Amino acid sequence: MRVAICQMRSGDDVAANVATAERLLLEAADGGADLAALPETFAYLGSSTGRIAAAEPIPGPLTERLANVARDRGLWVLGGSLIERDGDRIYNTCPLFDRDGELVARYRKIHLFDVEIPGQPPFRESATFTPGDQLVTHETDVGRIGLSICYDLRFPELYRGLMVLGAEVLSVPAQFQHETGKDHWEVLLRARAIENQCYVAATGQWGTFGPPEKGRRSFGNSMVVDPWGRVVVRAPEEGDGVWFADMDMGELRRIRQTLPALQHRRLGLSC
Repeated sequence: MRVAICQMRSGDDVAANVATAERLLLEAADGGADLAALPETFAYLGSSTGRIAAAEPIPGPLTERLANVARDRGLWVLGGSLIERDGDRIYNTCPLFDRDGELVARYRKIHLFDVEIPGQPPFRESATFTPGDQLVTHETDVGRIGLSICYDLRFPELYRGLMVLGAEVLSVPAQFQHETGKDHWEVLLRARAIENQCYVAATGQWGTFGPPEKGRRSFGNSMVVDPWGRVVVRAPEEGDGVWFADMDMGELRRIRQTLPALQHRRLGLSC
C-alpha cells in the first residue's frame, strides 16, 4: 500500500480550505497513492460559532466532493475529519471513501479536547461537539484500517481495541497543538505503532490559527510510522504538501510473528 499524508493549514475560509484539500488529494493520486489522508477539521478551523455554521450532514455536499475525487482517481480517501451535523448534535467525524467513491465507514471522535494549555485560552471541544461511542475499522484492498482522531492518540485502550478488531493501519488525522506536540506527538505515534504492531499514518494541520492574540499554533510534522516504531516519512513542521510512504503488510506479519507480543496478552480481549 502506498499511503499519502496531505498536510495543510486550514483557516476560516471553507471554499479555500476545500480547494487546497482537493489539490493535495489529486497530487497524492498523481504520485501513485492507494490511500490519501487529510488532517482533522480540514474544511474549517476557527471559532466555535464558525464551526457550528460550517457543520454539514454526512452524506452532504462536502463528502460528495471527496467521493468524486476518490471515484475519479480510483483512490481510497480518508477525509481527515469533518464537522458533522446530525439533527441537533454536532460531531467531529472521520469519513472513509473507497476507490468507487462510496462512503464505507465513518468514525465520530470519542475523546474531546477539553484542556488548558499554559499561555493560551482553554480549549473546550465539548462546548461544540458530542462525543462518539463506537470503534470503527474497515477492510481495504490492502489491509484493515482503524480510525481515530487527534486527542484519541493519548488513550492507548482505543488503539488496542482497533487492533483486536483486526486493524493493521491506524489513522490519526490531527490538529495537534504545538505546545504539546513538540514533546508528545512523535513519542505517542511511535508508541501506538510499537504496542499494536501496526502502521500509523498521522496527518496534521500546521501553523498559526484563530485570533493572533490567542497564540494558537498547530504542530505539523505529519508522519508514517512502521510496526517496529520507525518513522518512515515525516513532513516538516510547516508547509502544505504531500508525503508518501510504502506500507509492507508482509513486513508487518513478520514483525508480529518474530515478536508475538500480541499473542501474549493476558488481560482480556480488549486489552
